[in-house]
Amino acid sequence: MTASKASPLLEVQGLSKTFGGLKAVSDVSFAVPTGAICSLIGPNGAGKTTTFNLISAVLKPTSGRVIYGGKDITDRPTYALAGLGIARTFQNLAVFKHETVINNILVGTHAHLKTDPISATWFFGRARREEIRARERAEEIIEFLEIEDIRNAPVGTLSYGMQKRVELGRALAIQPRLLLLDEMVSGMNQEEREDIARLVLDLKEELGVTILMVEHDMGIVMDISDRVFVMNYGVKIAEGTPAEVSADQAVIDAYLGRRHAA
Repeated sequence: MTASKASPLLEVQGLSKTFGGLKAVSDVSFAVPTGAICSLIGPNGAGKTTTFNLISAVLKPTSGRVIYGGKDITDRPTYALAGLGIARTFQNLAVFKHETVINNILVGTHAHLKTDPISATWFFGRARREEIRARERAEEIIEFLEIEDIRNAPVGTLSYGMQKRVELGRALAIQPRLLLLDEMVSGMNQEEREDIARLVLDLKEELGVTILMVEHDMGIVMDISDRVFVMNYGVKIAEGTPAEVSADQAVIDAYLGRRHAA
């Protein structure tokens, strides 16, 4: 079964968010198929990040529902989403800059630690086994991201692009089924952007992770997305394959620039 025909892992149903008299998101609906890479695009102020914040429970919707794996998670608290297999990166870096790369990634494994306080204090039995497995998982992620040579470096000493990669590693430590990437390649040079695009494809093809991206880099969106959702002024104006969306006149007018006459 192809990603486009797979059952949805994530469904956004009539999602709206109002701030006072401002309607930032208005009756937005879309479905992310299991195993797909989907992109949410639109001009600045279109409501993309607000929609992301509603999906990841950073904000509560004024109306509408978020369905994940067939279950309504609209009212779940943010901290509960990691345990459900939902991870997110942020447009602005959210890393522990004074800690090492390995320690930043280990933070993501905490969502799966089940040890009771007594065992954790004395570090025996289950606590020891969980710690060993967490470190093994962190090392696997470091290898996957090809950052073995900086595993012990303080994150704050790394380039911006490498810090974004560490943040991705921490999200992967949650072992997500659904990964939300918010402007993952912003601030990166061309080589770093191409590396991240390749990693996103590997996440889908090798690890089976379903991905929803908010992204401004239209080259990456069109190259790696299975489906694209387009927003403008808080509403969804189009969706489809990259080819369908790039040919949609409403999208051209609102986002890609008006089509020039021949």
